This record gives sequence, structure tokens and C-alpha cells, in this order.
Amino acid sequence: MVTLTLKKGREKAVLRHHPWIFSGAVQSLSGEPGSGETVAVRDSGGNFLAWGAYSPKSQIRARIWSWDEGQSINPSFFEERIRTAIKLRETLIDPQSTSAYRLIHAESDRLPGLIVDRYNETLVMQILSAGIEHWREEITDILIKLINPNGIYERSDVAVRGLEGLEERVGALCGKIPQRPILINENGIKFKVDLLGGQKTGFYLDQRDNRQFCRAIAQDKSVLNCFAYTGGFTAYALAGGAESVLSIDSSVEAIHLAKENVLLNQGSLENCEWIVGDVFKELRTLRDGGRQFDLVILDPPKFAPTASQAKQAARGYKDINLYGFKLLKPGGTLMSFSCSGGIDELFFQKIVADAALDAEVDAQILYRLSQSPDHPTHLAFPEGSYLKGLVVRTGN
Repeated sequence: MVTLTLKKGREKAVLRHHPWIFSGAVQSLSGEPGSGETVAVRDSGGNFLAWGAYSPKSQIRARIWSWDEGQSINPSFFEERIRTAIKLRETLIDPQSTSAYRLIHAESDRLPGLIVDRYNETLVMQILSAGIEHWREEITDILIKLINPNGIYERSDVAVRGLEGLEERVGALCGKIPQRPILINENGIKFKVDLLGGQKTGFYLDQRDNRQFCRAIAQDKSVLNCFAYTGGFTAYALAGGAESVLSIDSSVEAIHLAKENVLLNQGSLENCEWIVGDVFKELRTLRDGGRQFDLVILDPPKFAPTASQAKQAARGYKDINLYGFKLLKPGGTLMSFSCSGGIDELFFQKIVADAALDAEVDAQILYRLSQSPDHPTHLAFPEGSYLKGLVVRTGN
């Protein structure tokens, strides 16, 4: 068995069950393991720490599978982990009202680098690490055995694979894959989802509970939904009795699908406005035009994937929140989100606070929001809490 030995004093994170070992912590490597192969991780004194998947090209040199020295990393290991993840979702999701959700959430389900989302009877899988790539066929077979889906589609079309020395890849792994947008149900609201070309695996499943929150507070409100994508928050706001919703997104295709989603649930586009354009520019135009809203929703894409990009991304977050505050009526509500892993919760709150100060508004945080529970965060892996949301009310 190949052994990866850590430098003296660098075993602390491993002992706390953090699943990543960075290249700078490695003292030596016995043998020449292939990408994704299992290695024994030991401290500088030779004591066993964990079993990990080796990644020769990544700064994260190994991702830990297990801290149990008696554990064998084989198909049975993966079947047990996947079965556990499935059972958790059975306790979280009501299949009568919701047919799309995250089935496996990578490190937080103790399967580093594996994302599996369920859309009705089709699974969409993303492989983000060398270790999961190594066990790709076995994992596919296990999913077929345990779920028996109509098909499994791989959407490993993300840049992070390059950090692992892996090329991007998409394609069917088994069964029949819908070539057109499929119809899903989420909390009783219907959406068309493009599994082949949509963002992430097709839909922002992590915002499910936050969309439900939006529905609960939207009654009789004028709503501005920025970075609307295919209309998730728009559909929920209208279902909650919103007086009107203006949706902005840069994608013509996304806005087209958003309109279809509203028609699916409302039967008409009454009380809806749509803008295809750059959100930053359109927010300035709305401000200059004197528009104001009761509820503003800011759900931008990832501005800072890593901490090194946080400072640069903070400018963008501050700008959209500044405009968001300026577009609120007195006593209005701002729902502001960041999905950037490089922006932690306290930094995000500071950005929003600075925006409120520049906008000359007095504001209070009413709620803190996060990803839906089918996207859990393992206590030893705080990086799993990537989605941060604030519900802020301005003074009268």
C-alpha cells in the first residue's frame, strides 16, 4: 500500500476529520500511485491517520475516504456511503410535493467530489475529484442498483476539474436522457428544467427553502428579482400573491424558460415584467428612473470561488446590494445571497452593511438563510456552507 506521510505537526486538521490534505502538508510519498488511487495517510511518526484518494496535480493532494484503519475502500464502501445519503433524503423530502433534490452532496456526505442530483427518474452526476473519477464506473453501477433510474447523465463540465488534472466531460452514463426540458415539481410549483444545458445540474436546487420563504412574504408586494435565471423566485413570489414581479437576467434563453414556468403555474404573464440585460446596468437604470419595490431579491452567480478572489468580488457584491437598497421602498425587504465559497458569512454581512451605509438606509437583519437541507454541511467541513443569505428590512 502506498503511504503519504505528513510533515510534523500537519496532522491536526486530519485528526479533526477535515477531509482535505494540501500539498504543503506532505512530507513524502512512497511509491507512485495513479490519479485517484487509495493511499494510507500517516503522521511523521508513522502512525495511521486515514485512507485517502491521491490527486497528483491538485493543491488538495488527497481527499480522505475514511479514518478507520480497518476500512477497505472498495465498491461495498461506496455502496454503504451512497445508501446512507439516500436514506437521509428520504427523511427530508416529501416526494408528493417535490421531485427534484440533491441526493449526494460531496464532502458533506463523506464522498469528496461527488455530486448527484435527482430530477424525477433521471439522475445528474458531477465528478469533481480524482478519487471519484477513479471509481466512476463502480459508483454508476451502485446508483443503478439502489435507485434504478431511467437514466444517469454526467455533467462534469466544470472548470474545477482542471485543478485535478481532469478534462471536462458530459454525456449519458446509462439509460435514456431527456433531450428537452423536463417538468419537475418543487413544493407544489412546477418548473421546466434543461438537464443538458442548464446552470449547475439544470436548476438551483439549493435555493428550494429560500424560494419557499419568498412565497411566504410576497403577499401584495411589488418584487424585483435580479439574476432571475429560469424564474424560481419569480414563480414562488407570484404563488405567494405578489402584486407584481420584475425579473432581470442576462440570458435570453433563461428568461424565455422563466416565462414558460410562470405560465405553467399562473396561466398568464399578467403582473410580470421582464428585462434581458446586464443586471448591474439595469439596476442603475431602474434607480435613475425612480423605480421602487417592496421586495428586492439578489441571487447572483458565484463572484469568488476561492478566498483569494474575495476582495475583488466584494466590489461586485457591494454594488448590487447598494442598488438593491436604493430601489427599496421605506420599510422594504431585501433578500440578498452569496454562493461564493471565498466569501464567508461575516464578510458577506459586512459587505451588505457597507452597502446600506452608502445607500443611507437604516436596516435590520431579520433572518439568515442557507442552502436547503438536502445540501447538508458536515461539522468538520465548514466549507460546505457555501450559500449565505440575509433577509434585511429597511426603516420606514
